[in-house]
Amino acid sequence: AGIIMVRLDDQVPAKFQVLFPWHKSFGLLAFILVVIRLWVRARSRVPALPEGISGWERKAVRAGSFLFYALMIFVPCMGYALSSTYTQSDGEFFFGVNLPELLPKNDAQYEVFWLLHRIGAFVLLGLLVLHILGALKHRFGDRSRANDVLSRMT
Repeated sequence: AGIIMVRLDDQVPAKFQVLFPWHKSFGLLAFILVVIRLWVRARSRVPALPEGISGWERKAVRAGSFLFYALMIFVPCMGYALSSTYTQSDGEFFFGVNLPELLPKNDAQYEVFWLLHRIGAFVLLGLLVLHILGALKHRFGDRSRANDVLSRMT
């Protein structure tokens, strides 16, 4: 939705009446779900990686997991910050509920938050693609079925 809505002309009513409010609502929902997930993960045992996973792959998994969680916190926070600081913003919505804007209106700060939100979102999407490709590689490309990491998702 973010990619589509920023490319639409400002005269398209759905841009500000539908896409922006839903984008903000789902972004905030994603943030809440990630915080809950981190809380659950901190109190749970993470399944061990399969024995056949190489050392560099183990490091990549740790780095990727850290980066995933960091970006899943960072991107919505930057979105909330850019919405709060934008002088033309009419509020931060969460499925119809108006939430407080915690930062003062400042278009110069908005530009920084917008750039950080955009870069973070694209890095997150790229990381997601790499994550999916890695899981598929272990499912279909490895010689040993014991390296199938998808079984950890139960």
